[in-house]
Amino acid sequence: MQKLHGKNLLLVGFTLFSMFFGAGNLIFPPYLGATSGTAAWPAFVGFALSAIGLPVLGVIAVARSGGLSTLAGRVHPRFAAVFTLLIYLSIGPCLAIPRTASTSFEMFTPLIGGGPARQAAYSAVFFAAAFLIALRPDKLTDRLGKLLCPTLIALIVLLFAGCLIHPVADGYGTVQANYASLPVAAGFLSGYQTMDTIAALNFGAIIALNIRAKGIEDERQVVRGTIRAGWIAGAVLLVIYAMLTHAGALAGAAFPLGASGADTLSALAYALFGMPGRVLLAAIFLIACLNTCIGLISCVSDYFHGLFPRISYRAFAAFFSLASMVVSNIGLAGIIRLSTPVLNAIYPAAIVLIALSFVPHLAPFRLVYPLAVGLTCVQSVTEALAHSGLSIPVWTDAVAALPLTGAGFGWVLPALAGLLLGLLLSDRTPQAA
Repeated sequence: MQKLHGKNLLLVGFTLFSMFFGAGNLIFPPYLGATSGTAAWPAFVGFALSAIGLPVLGVIAVARSGGLSTLAGRVHPRFAAVFTLLIYLSIGPCLAIPRTASTSFEMFTPLIGGGPARQAAYSAVFFAAAFLIALRPDKLTDRLGKLLCPTLIALIVLLFAGCLIHPVADGYGTVQANYASLPVAAGFLSGYQTMDTIAALNFGAIIALNIRAKGIEDERQVVRGTIRAGWIAGAVLLVIYAMLTHAGALAGAAFPLGASGADTLSALAYALFGMPGRVLLAAIFLIACLNTCIGLISCVSDYFHGLFPRISYRAFAAFFSLASMVVSNIGLAGIIRLSTPVLNAIYPAAIVLIALSFVPHLAPFRLVYPLAVGLTCVQSVTEALAHSGLSIPVWTDAVAALPLTGAGFGWVLPALAGLLLGLLLSDRTPQAA
């Protein structure tokens, strides 16, 4: 029986890392360091839990359950359809894919200038390249794992080495208000912005495709290979995030706080290497964002081709590339403002789904998934709407009064209540897998 091991396993793990490590993964760790200052490492613990631990567990959960639709179907088939669609739209043309182009463009503005015309031209070239590479999703291991991923890691290590050899500050900066009291919780919520947990629920299908392309036919070995690749990707993410957090914390002490992690890294790179530093940083952002863009286009196009098989994968890839190019031109700040309420609404449901998949012997308790995820969604959607200015006063106030809401975890109690109610009220009829 063939197994994925050695060099091939490492390459698949690098491929998954490349798919994860894009715009948000570059801009949020250094901004975390800059804003948390001397509380950087407690904040990093929270960030690592949500930006590394949850995505890796998400890959494992989907691999073990046989796909996102099957996992979400434990709540209800209609929920599975709507939730899966929202996930793919979020990591697709609405938020994550456009962010890859807008973020990388910001790194090129010191070199080529800004403005709507230049951004439009850049996004056209960026998405054309991503589209062409994404046309062969089964070849991503060769194109991302072998070439682009090692290059990206080498460039980030070079930037980090500059921080060690010539630190721009003697220590970390001051703690900003949002990290002063509960840095671990604030770091955990910051990890939402990478969008990797919801992306993880979909990347498994493309990773499995690349494992099969290596000649692994036994489904158990495909699942095992996907899980092991997840652990490799998580280990690489942990090291890279730690480097970027340290670099950001030093930059936060040395320079006025920028509007984003992109500004923080830009100031740092210029202080370390001058204009070549900006070229280095632009290359890092271009490779990272292109990697993730290719992976996301592949996942989303594969999903919609499965829904509508009469429309080719190539047609969907072209459509999502074009749509994402249009959305990317609203700019990075606009995309982040749009993404925050959406992520706050769907992230808790994704976390609860993943967590429940690891609780043993739940199959006979058919109401656990519907009640736990359903009550979680009631809280998270209500809070997301309230933050967007849409609320029902009495209902919103009642939800806001739940414990841990102020820390961003108001969904925890509803999820636990749903779990307990599901255990008590279920008739223990065996549940379909």
